[in-house]
Amino acid sequence: MSPAAVAPPLSRTKRFVIAAVSAINDAACRSDGTVNRCLVSFLDARVAASAEPFRGVRTADVPVDLSRDLWFRLFVPSSVSDGERLPVIVFFHGGGFAFLSPDSYLFDDVCRRICRTVHALVVSVNYRLAPEHRCPAQYEDGVHVLRFLDGGGLLYADPSAADLADLSSCFLVGDSAGGNIVHHVARRWAADADGGWKRLRLAGMVLIQPYFGGEERTEAELRLVGAPLVTVERTDWLWRAFLPEGADRDHEASNVFGPRAMGELEEALPAAMVVVGGFDPLQDWQRRYYKGLRARGKSARLVEYPEAFHSFYSFPDLKQSTVLMEEIKSFVDSHRPRKEEDRERSGGGDKHSNIEEW
Repeated sequence: MSPAAVAPPLSRTKRFVIAAVSAINDAACRSDGTVNRCLVSFLDARVAASAEPFRGVRTADVPVDLSRDLWFRLFVPSSVSDGERLPVIVFFHGGGFAFLSPDSYLFDDVCRRICRTVHALVVSVNYRLAPEHRCPAQYEDGVHVLRFLDGGGLLYADPSAADLADLSSCFLVGDSAGGNIVHHVARRWAADADGGWKRLRLAGMVLIQPYFGGEERTEAELRLVGAPLVTVERTDWLWRAFLPEGADRDHEASNVFGPRAMGELEEALPAAMVVVGGFDPLQDWQRRYYKGLRARGKSARLVEYPEAFHSFYSFPDLKQSTVLMEEIKSFVDSHRPRKEEDRERSGGGDKHSNIEEW
């Protein structure tokens, strides 16, 4: 492979799909800072929820606050043992804060695979989109869904799923812009962790190629010009559409450990797994985020896929995509709170390292 390559070898079909998505998204992003939603609808194939299991998973759409179209798609494994309690994964989809939703085919499939592989309940959040709703609306929607779960909302929406849910083993997972949302929602939960929550406890967060940035142009951004899906021009437009009016990319929402970062990280912020792709122009920002966590004494793992481009996980036939699902399962399994009977069998004491790195 040429040293100047900006993407790994891809099949003709994948190149066509990526080119089509990029072209339509570029056309939908108007020069006046608005999105042509009608044009986007031609690309965004939607999948209805199904109470009948499909590929080992049943789904249901659960309203949270209809006044702002806040809802989530619930994914439940169809095969569960009697008395089994499952971890709860709250998932935030990517799309630059401006595109897609839980019922988009892409994310219905991704969450279905996570549900089946991890053997967990998955709550995929339909948060408000930019530019119609700017930061921090997306973070507020994420916290609102956590409050809904903490307050027993799932019991009324889907009693059988509520019986399975172990809210003491809740994980936040997100890709791209959703990874950014994971960090900021987790911080809001952690700021009130001591007394503001009844049932829900965050055990970990998984940030898949998270969407971070800053005013600086990093080495990867300059080198990987023309990489699939993510370009400097696209990310600049999306940051302008998302960040508060008048803010630049060093705003804390984007550059979380940058020159305008305010305050120390909350003590209760859970362990993190940060996923980086070698052909992702955002990789330098993602590694800085991981290093920022570690420098502040937080438990973090860095998982790198040198041959992966941005959004590689949406192609289930790619080997790295399958491996990522298993890595998420391993992270969730290793960070679930241990029950008292497990501690007694092991003689007490948790031998798992607080600071982890792959």
